[in-house]
Amino acid sequence: MRLSTRLQESLEEATRRPDRGDISTTTVIIWVAAVTGAVLIAGTIAVVIAKYNGKLNGL
Repeated sequence: MRLSTRLQESLEEATRRPDRGDISTTTVIIWVAAVTGAVLIAGTIAVVIAKYNGKLNGL
């Protein structure tokens, strides 16, 4: 009951003030792409270090 009331209040607020400063879809897509890229780069570095760990010890 409380959730439906809150949802209705939010919808009424959005109709009254359409530009409330919410995060745009483009911003979310950019953040997801940046985080995904960072995770892929970190994962690749971890895999390379794990694979060549024995060979890197002599350096």
